[in-house]
Amino acid sequence: MKQNFFVQLLQQESKTLFKLKHSERLWHIPVLAMLATGLPLLTGWYFNNLPAGLLACLSGLVILYLPSNIPTPQRMITMLVCSFGFMLAFAVGITFSFNFLTSAIAFGIFVTAAHWVALYFSVKPPSSFFFIMVASMSSNMPFDLQSIPTRLGYVVMGTMFACTLALIYSVIVGKKYNTQTSIRLLRPVPVKDQLDYLIRAIIMGSFMCISLLIGHLLKLNNPYWIPISCAAIMQGISVYHVWQRALQRIAGTFIGLGVCWILISISNNSLYLCLCIMILQFIIEMFISRNYAIAVIFITALTVLLAEAGSPLMNTPNTLIQARFLDIVIGSLIGGIGGWFLHHEYLRKQTRDSIRNTRLHLIQRRRNRSMH
Repeated sequence: MKQNFFVQLLQQESKTLFKLKHSERLWHIPVLAMLATGLPLLTGWYFNNLPAGLLACLSGLVILYLPSNIPTPQRMITMLVCSFGFMLAFAVGITFSFNFLTSAIAFGIFVTAAHWVALYFSVKPPSSFFFIMVASMSSNMPFDLQSIPTRLGYVVMGTMFACTLALIYSVIVGKKYNTQTSIRLLRPVPVKDQLDYLIRAIIMGSFMCISLLIGHLLKLNNPYWIPISCAAIMQGISVYHVWQRALQRIAGTFIGLGVCWILISISNNSLYLCLCIMILQFIIEMFISRNYAIAVIFITALTVLLAEAGSPLMNTPNTLIQARFLDIVIGSLIGGIGGWFLHHEYLRKQTRDSIRNTRLHLIQRRRNRSMH
């Protein structure tokens, strides 16, 4: 009986795997994302400093947090706050990269804080994902204390360019889609929800720490994709959605690595890779709200190119693709387990009740002491 149910579920998911959904997302956002990531990258290529261009390109992804349908001042406040988050994510990742154990712990603590903030302020998708991605990639960069300020400066310039682009867009085009009423960025949150957010954030941070630690313990080459894949799976809104995403991610990744292998095999010329990254970014933003599996195909190719452009592995496509596929499969499996914990209502309720009872007990003890 269970076997038949599993077969039917697999058949149903395979039918909808690459089905496109309707999306009300404006076409402006893919163009903005392409410009915010592509222009810094082309600038780095032009000045023969591709690593700097790649860092600015990575931080340009902050443009994806540009809200729609709110007044321009609030848009820019959101962009500035998210830009600071990108800078902090990069700084935490690269500062603690001198030791894999310290790096994993610092990464887990940062993810816990970032995910809690995203939940508290009800940040819409991609929520905390790109903050995790930036921290994960920077934590796997070679540690060099003297170069940290310079590399952080490139990240700052990338976010500044994205904010400038967002401001120009908001003033010229985006104002047509603005609402006239302001939206409260700070809102009262019940204690029960605050505890739930904290528990979710701790679970997310713990699994991010574990996933990065596993990558280092397995001595995988540059295992940044394990926590990124894990985070992408755990972003699902339910247990079913988590495992659906895991299936979509593995299927999309398999095809995406094939696309990446073809792109790398054609040429590893710097300008060619820059143009590929720009086109991939545009395609991703066109498909991300319509079909996750199709978007993952291009996300896989984009992220591999972003992280590996200029590295010796680009000369051996077969080795590179095998390494990245292993990372993604491991990360997806860890993410599936983490998603089960994250969306287990009974487990979260028991933990929340334990925390509340402990808090009330401590308050009662404090009152008793003050009375005596």
